[in-house]
Amino acid sequence: QVQLVESGGGLVQGGGSLRLSCAASGRSISTYTMGWFRQAPGKEREFVARINYSGGSTNYAGSVKGRFTISRNNAKNAVYLQMNSLKPEDTAVYYCAVDPTGISNWSYWGQGTQVTVSS
Repeated sequence: QVQLVESGGGLVQGGGSLRLSCAASGRSISTYTMGWFRQAPGKEREFVARINYSGGSTNYAGSVKGRFTISRNNAKNAVYLQMNSLKPEDTAVYYCAVDPTGISNWSYWGQGTQVTVSS
């Protein structure tokens, strides 16, 4: 079992930045693909970014590419999401998730952290 706790959300003006953190416990995530997802009010949860076990490969949703950066620190058992040039449409609850298989089998989820971007 892996427990995930997200932090770093908050209220920010459009154009601003936030850095989300995801702290894992229970077991090491150093061999797992990690990801960030988000869910806006009234919408389905959507993929934001993923990073492979070593950090050498990343993927992003088109809507955030060039503005968001996913990274990880395996020594700290943590994953991060740097969000720049934030837009009101980025407002959502952001979730961290673990994919032990590397083939989009997202098995463990955090409780989420709220990000609100004002216009």
